[in-house]
Amino acid sequence: MSVEAKQAKQVVIDEIKEKFEKAGSVVVVDYLGLSVLEADDLRKQLREEGVDYTVYKNTLIRRAIDGTDFAGLAEGDILKGSTALAFSGEDVTAAARVLSKVIKDIKKMSFKGGVVEGTVYDKEQIEEFSNIPGRDTLIARFMGSIQSPMTKLALTLKAIAEAMPAEAAAAAEEKAEPAKEEAAPAEEKAEEAPAEAAEEATEAPAEEAAEEKAE
Repeated sequence: MSVEAKQAKQVVIDEIKEKFEKAGSVVVVDYLGLSVLEADDLRKQLREEGVDYTVYKNTLIRRAIDGTDFAGLAEGDILKGSTALAFSGEDVTAAARVLSKVIKDIKKMSFKGGVVEGTVYDKEQIEEFSNIPGRDTLIARFMGSIQSPMTKLALTLKAIAEAMPAEAAAAAEEKAEPAKEEAAPAEEKAEEAPAEAAEEATEAPAEEAAEEKAE
């Protein structure tokens, strides 16, 4: 093998190793039977979900993962036959989810295994993993699940806030009642005072007139 050929292989090996290290998950599939058009459509669907889909030689994959946390993929039959790798980023279910849909639609390809957040899974486990909703869907479901309690809490807080002025007014009214009761006798006395003064004023001239006549 020429030096150029060895260097070219090493470039691919380094590329595979880097993709494994950066990926949130890696799904290994047997792509045998796909037509060119089907393969192009599959790549398009995976790209839309942020998934990198590439066909590699098994020997290069084995060399790339040798001595790494992904070395378990080299065991069994995962890296035998035709092999393609689908690398997902933050949404670790993306590759398995899209591939599962395509496999069901075109009745071609099959899962071989994969790696999710550093753990190696076999074919059956990856198939189960493909049924997990995507990150955005899970977040939406979670927000929906807490939205109703939050709405109830908001309404309760609003009702409390609206009730507080009424309660304060009622409390003020209760406090004002004793003051009103105390003020009532004073008002009555104030009303009686002018009447008594008027009576005294009319009585005084009458008494003086009587005294003058007596003299």
